Amino acid sequence: MMKRLVLVLSLSGATGAHADAVADVWKAKCTVCHGGDGKAQTKMGQKESIGDMSRPAWQQSRTDADIRKVIADGDPRNSKMKPFKDKLTPAQIDALVGYIRTMKAPTAP
Repeated sequence: MMKRLVLVLSLSGATGAHADAVADVWKAKCTVCHGGDGKAQTKMGQKESIGDMSRPAWQQSRTDADIRKVIADGDPRNSKMKPFKDKLTPAQIDALVGYIRTMKAPTAP
């Protein structure tokens, strides 16, 4: 978890308070479905067949713009993923995109 926050800090140029805010937003808005680690091994994640954000294939198949759009506008393929554009600022959405990118599992050499 700490490595993720450090990486988010370095990617976003954020300070400690901002990194804490990103983690707090993730906890408050995302963990119910996506889990703390993005693997979606939650009751709702499994029920809705939510993808594992830590998988390299998931990460590679989505651009930052794709992720940002789903957070802002919701997912037309899954009505449970509601839009957050009226609940989060553009800066918070951008920070979440960076946070999601830190979830990528290392690939085998």
